[in-house]
Amino acid sequence: MTNRINNTKSIIILICFLLLVSQNFLGCKKDNASNGAQNTNPPTITAVTDLASRNIIINAAIYGDWIIIKGTNLATTYKVEFSNIAASDSLIYADDSTITVKIPSSLPDPVNNPIKVTTKYGVAIFNFRILQPPPLIAYFNPIVGNSGTQVTITGDYFLGVTGVLFNNTPATIVSSNKTEIVVQVPTGISSGYIFVTTPSGTTKSATSFGLSYIIYDDALNTGWSNTSYSSVAVLNNTSNVLRGTNSIKNNYSVGFGGFRLSKATPAISLTGYSALKFSVFGSTNSSGFKIRIIINGVTAVNYSLTLPAAGVWTQYEIPFTSLGNPTTLTSVELKEWSGKVFEVFFDDIGLL
Repeated sequence: MTNRINNTKSIIILICFLLLVSQNFLGCKKDNASNGAQNTNPPTITAVTDLASRNIIINAAIYGDWIIIKGTNLATTYKVEFSNIAASDSLIYADDSTITVKIPSSLPDPVNNPIKVTTKYGVAIFNFRILQPPPLIAYFNPIVGNSGTQVTITGDYFLGVTGVLFNNTPATIVSSNKTEIVVQVPTGISSGYIFVTTPSGTTKSATSFGLSYIIYDDALNTGWSNTSYSSVAVLNNTSNVLRGTNSIKNNYSVGFGGFRLSKATPAISLTGYSALKFSVFGSTNSSGFKIRIIINGVTAVNYSLTLPAAGVWTQYEIPFTSLGNPTTLTSVELKEWSGKVFEVFFDDIGLL
């Protein structure tokens, strides 16, 4: 019995030894193959292309792009960096003459991010323009203000910002970083779209800043009055205020009630104005309900919108082309259009 056990142990030891030798042998074969017959020369980089046009050399790429790095002695690449930011190991594929790699989604420079390739046998650096995407404007605050007011623009890809315009007028940049720019509203500007320019391009804000004509900010403008029906509007409400000290708290007391503001004669000429603008704050019992915008009491031409979620201020700009192209303005009505009773808040009502 003892001899049988010893023989079994010997066989097991022999098998383990053979497996170990074969693994080492196979491992060496794999390494030699990947090294291109033991090519120990340092790497070189000669050009960069993209995946769509692999034979066309490119001079620049964008954060997050896939690129092909071309050169020699690249098979043993184990790290690719862009301004010392390493690409993920799972996103690198190399042979002796090419490296396919995905550029990281964020880099320290908006333009100049040299490529650094490290192999088992050396390092190669290649100067290359890798641009951040065009600037992204998410929102800005405040949304209305006088000349000199500081406005914070929030978004992304603002590195290297070269200019901010309110329409065509340059604004003074107070400070900036990758996700935020603080500017001063230029002299003489009451409204306009915001344009942000970086080395990657120019982006226009989705909504405009300011009001060219004010109907209500903290109070009704001269000549305007509250002529609402089947709703109760508090024009000096101090809770849920977008800007300043007051907003309008409106309770639609009957379904299809109307919050309405009217202008005494003379009517406002709409020459030079393009849209009606206002902001809405949804209450807990108003989310998802609809209101209709009626100009000058003309119910045949109107525009409806769905109220935002509770606790959110949302800015709306409705072109007069969507409201029948009126030439004058005598009233603005925000009419309940779901047959419901609910509370909602309005602020910064005016014209663009």
